[in-house]
Amino acid sequence: MKMVSWNVNGIRACMGKGFMDFFQEIDADIFCLQETKMQPGQLEIETPGYFQYMNSAEKKGYSGTMVFTKKEPIHVTYGLGIEEHDHEGRVITCEYEDFYLVTVYTPNSKDGLLRLDYRMVWEDDFKTYLHKLNESKPVIVCGDMNVAKEEIDLKNPKTNRKNAGFSDEEREKMRILQNSGFVDSYRYLYPDKVEYSWWSYRFKAREKNAGWRIDYFLVSEESKDKIKEAKIHTDVFGSDHCPVSLEIDF
Repeated sequence: MKMVSWNVNGIRACMGKGFMDFFQEIDADIFCLQETKMQPGQLEIETPGYFQYMNSAEKKGYSGTMVFTKKEPIHVTYGLGIEEHDHEGRVITCEYEDFYLVTVYTPNSKDGLLRLDYRMVWEDDFKTYLHKLNESKPVIVCGDMNVAKEEIDLKNPKTNRKNAGFSDEEREKMRILQNSGFVDSYRYLYPDKVEYSWWSYRFKAREKNAGWRIDYFLVSEESKDKIKEAKIHTDVFGSDHCPVSLEIDF
C-alpha cells in the first residue's frame, strides 16, 4: 500500500504548478494534503477512482486538510472532537479494516513562539487522541507536524534553537509522542540520511537546500516491521514543501 502526504500551501495555487502530474504519476492508494487553504465549492479536483474528504478551516484561505483514497473508509471523522481545536480544519481520520489513517496539519507556534502555549495543549490532546485510536487498531499518522525533532533534521540547528519548529518544547513533545509508541518511518529506515521536506521562500533556501524535515509518516510501534519504504520527494516542486511517501504492507 502506497501513501503520500503533501503540504501544498494552497491547493488552488499548487494545481497550477504540476500537482495533478505528480498525483497521477505516483498513483498512491491514499493521498493526503495539508494547508489546502480552500473552502467547499472553490475548486473541483477530478480524481476518478478516488473518494475525496475535506476538512476546511472556518477562516477562509487558511489551514485545511484533504484525503483522496481509492478504498472507501469504513468511517471518516473530522477534527479531534475538542471544541478548542476543531475550527481550523487540521485533522481527518479515516478508519479502514486494518488501521486508522490520520492526516494532520499541526499548528505553527509562530514567530516569537507566540502560539507555543496553545501548541503545547494541542500536542497533549493530539497524543491522547492517537492513543485512543491505537487501542482498537494500528494508526498511521501523516502530515506537516511543524517540528524538526533532531539537529540532523534541519540545515541550521544552532541558529534556530529558539525558533518555531525547533524549540526545545516542541522537540520534546515529538520525542514523547514517538517514545509512547509511534515510529518515524523515514528515520526507522534511514537513521543517518539528511533530506528535507520544507524550505523557506526567503533567501533562496531551496536552491541552497537550507531546509527542514517537518513532514512525517508515523506508524504504531506494532506495525514498524510492515514498513517497506519511506521517501522524501525533493525533486517535486509546487509548494514550499515537497511530498513524502510511505509504502507499507497492510
